Amino acid sequence: MYRKIMSYLEEWKDSKYRKPLILQGARQVGKTYSLLEFGRSFYENVAYFNFETTPKLNETFEENISPDYLIPILSHIAGQTIIREKTLIIFDEVQLCERALTSLKYFCENAPEYHVIAVGSLLGVAVNREKFSFPVGKVDIKTLYPMDMEEYLLAMGESELALQIRKCFEDDAAMPSALHDAAIRLYRQYLVVGGMPECVKQFSETKDYILVRHIQTSILTSYLNDMSKYNNLNEIKKTRLTYDNITVQLSKKNTRFQYKLIKKGGRASEFENAIEWLCLSGIVSQVYRAEQVKKPLENYRDIDSFKIYVSDPGLLCAKKDLSANDIIYMVDEISDFKGGMVENYAAVQLAINGYDTYYWESGRGAEVDFIIQREGRLIPIEVKSADNTKAKSLRVYMETYKPDYAVKLSEKNFGFENNIKTVPLYAAFCI
Repeated sequence: MYRKIMSYLEEWKDSKYRKPLILQGARQVGKTYSLLEFGRSFYENVAYFNFETTPKLNETFEENISPDYLIPILSHIAGQTIIREKTLIIFDEVQLCERALTSLKYFCENAPEYHVIAVGSLLGVAVNREKFSFPVGKVDIKTLYPMDMEEYLLAMGESELALQIRKCFEDDAAMPSALHDAAIRLYRQYLVVGGMPECVKQFSETKDYILVRHIQTSILTSYLNDMSKYNNLNEIKKTRLTYDNITVQLSKKNTRFQYKLIKKGGRASEFENAIEWLCLSGIVSQVYRAEQVKKPLENYRDIDSFKIYVSDPGLLCAKKDLSANDIIYMVDEISDFKGGMVENYAAVQLAINGYDTYYWESGRGAEVDFIIQREGRLIPIEVKSADNTKAKSLRVYMETYKPDYAVKLSEKNFGFENNIKTVPLYAAFCI
């Protein structure tokens, strides 16, 4: 299955400014698989080291972490010669070995001709938890997310449809209705299957939603286990409670996160560490309210008002135990959840494209779901779950701030009218 991370990795390999790379991201998003594929395709050999499956590896890094010392030993362990420029060295689950992480600094300074990538599922958590000597300024860092809608289309053999979607997005031209309907069906399918590579692979081969749900349940269980394994005792219960409650809050009309909904009388001081753990692990993300719509948006972030989204739409549906048919046919019984689910989907697609997103609220209750900086301009994005939509809040925003244009994501076909670019939900990856 094609992953867009491949083009980034190729650029990294060929860059004269290349540093050791840290590839981070939540568990099961395909980090190891992508790197092994990259190594097989672009290098003569791959030297792979996993600190979780081979705990004794840690001993190698205890005495000396200079590349001159490490390379002969690592070659022996890998059973193959590590050659400058021609071998890809992979340190997997590097959060389990602080010294291996620190060694990246010396690879950068003293042996830049070696191509090294470190992988960590809970690297943010580990670095935050321990007194790690993080190699600041000596590494490149990249986050891998679940597969986006375009990668999903390619995995389903719909490359022509993906090209047509991009063309219609650029031209603001309506898709032929048959293709539009097919793309909407695939988008709803993606909401159920999500972007976890194992789930996508299973579904592409079997078209069996029950098998996919089984994999999703296993992934959710592994997340809960991580909350126990990589957390201190006092925080385990709070972290699990917060994670369970995030999906409940997405069902509310106002999706802004409220501590009091985790438990009666809940406060920030009690749960902020739990939220930080979930964000650092990559399984959720925060979107803050912008107090003012000015550049840079980060300067106007309201730290007390935010929304939390789950990293994968399929895991969200699995966590809510929604059946595939409920989503495919958007039945009335899930009407309270539709808005939050579709907002979550849009948040994931925007994050994968590298946007730092914010939301906006007026004093009178108007709200725009996302504001992004695109091509140097601040662009508001309104998200609707259906196609017969009115965007009153978006009009209020446009009258107030006069943006160059606005984007409305819904199930309606492509178009451009009254300075609003209408984009079907299946095309969110184009933004």
